[in-house]
Amino acid sequence: MPLLSVLDLRGVAVAAGALHTQAETAEVLVEERGAYFVLTVPRNQPALWEACRPVPWHGVTAVHKESGRGHGRLETRMAKAVTWGDLPFPEVRQAVRAVRHRTVKTSGRRTRGAVCLITGLTSQRAAPGAVARYARGHWGVENKIHYVRDVTFGEDAARIRTGYGPRNVSTLRSVTVSFLRWAGSLIAGAQ
Repeated sequence: MPLLSVLDLRGVAVAAGALHTQAETAEVLVEERGAYFVLTVPRNQPALWEACRPVPWHGVTAVHKESGRGHGRLETRMAKAVTWGDLPFPEVRQAVRAVRHRTVKTSGRRTRGAVCLITGLTSQRAAPGAVARYARGHWGVENKIHYVRDVTFGEDAARIRTGYGPRNVSTLRSVTVSFLRWAGSLIAGAQ
């Protein structure tokens, strides 16, 4: 948690993926930094995953739905939120079920994905759509940085493993991506 200790996070909602869905992370964010969290519930935490199953999603009135077109597909997203503190996780105020339906325009192929989110934000501070947007915004980093570096430079297949090599090459890739964006070059995922 050293990175969190140097940031002023008072009143900020911090979204993170399943890797960071840890009780310690939530406690540090809320109790020490005065922040809120929006975390994805991972399947590799069976107790937490199973605790989300009895959440009463059927009668939920706090629902947000939005649709959009882009990147060759039609996407509809729906989020349902419930004030729910009965989870084995600290500082939880709401559980949110986010469902995404995608249709690829060219092939007509349809997919559906659902995820459970937990947050320390109360329903007065964040409606279902806001919580879902926080979680979606987290993926902006993945799509604009990590994905671009992997597709453009094959970063995930890189064999550099020792000394300062990985850090130096990663820095060079980031600088190159930034320069290409600045110069107006279109690279994968950059739009």
